Amino acid sequence: MTLALEKVEQDILIHDLREAYMEVFPSAGIEQKLEVLEPNSYVAVTCSPTKGVDETLELSERLIDKGFRVTPHVAAKCVRDRQHLGDIMARLRLLGVESLFVPGGDRPEPLGDYHTAYELLRDIHDSDHNIREIGIGAHPEGHPDVADDVLMAELEKKQPLAQYIVTQMCFDADRLGNWLIEIAERGIDLPVWIGLPGAIERGRLLRTSMRIGVGDSLRFLRKKSNVAAELMKSSVYKPDELIHAIAAYQAMPETNVAGYHLFCFNQVESTENWRNEAIRSLQ
Repeated sequence: MTLALEKVEQDILIHDLREAYMEVFPSAGIEQKLEVLEPNSYVAVTCSPTKGVDETLELSERLIDKGFRVTPHVAAKCVRDRQHLGDIMARLRLLGVESLFVPGGDRPEPLGDYHTAYELLRDIHDSDHNIREIGIGAHPEGHPDVADDVLMAELEKKQPLAQYIVTQMCFDADRLGNWLIEIAERGIDLPVWIGLPGAIERGRLLRTSMRIGVGDSLRFLRKKSNVAAELMKSSVYKPDELIHAIAAYQAMPETNVAGYHLFCFNQVESTENWRNEAIRSLQ
């Protein structure tokens, strides 16, 4: 059952849904799928552990030419060395890219010198670039292989090198909200984009996640029986109840939520249809 929202919560939610990033990964036909979006929409392009940075930048260039506002992902494990990084940053400059997201990456072994996002962030900071905003990842709902205190320490270490945070795909509003309050208390004041599952076929959600950089969230889900039950209710998962539950935390003055980052698994049309329906239901 969807929770009733206060007017301020409704207004925040409508704004954040309209301005949400749609995350896609390079694949055949993705440009055609994105035609359902407005030309100036926000799009994030992931960095595949198998296809590498070049595929990300090539797709980003084509989408920028179509009028989209694009944030490429450059994964640390996909960058060979400082020379390679210099080439990447030069290419981003030519494209006029102003926002960049830097994850560690999902390759089993690094391509070159960079093993962690922090290492790459440090060298980006020392390089000549025109990026206005650099984003880093975070795990409000935990990581199956890393303790929560280690995750927090890493986030604190990366904070001076970044301008915003994008979370893992989240399913638990209370855990997310408590995490938002905790990071504020720890002095982490970067704006947070909440990772939100789009309107996704259940099978696609479970299968594709392991390949494109959100596998940690799905592995973590196996321990969360309430979320597993939600996923089994229908053939398509929709996050309506989740965003209504998150809205109360967004309205709190101590949290710093920038908006939503939609993990659509390249199911752009169904996620865009859900977004428009959700906005209409709030008006």
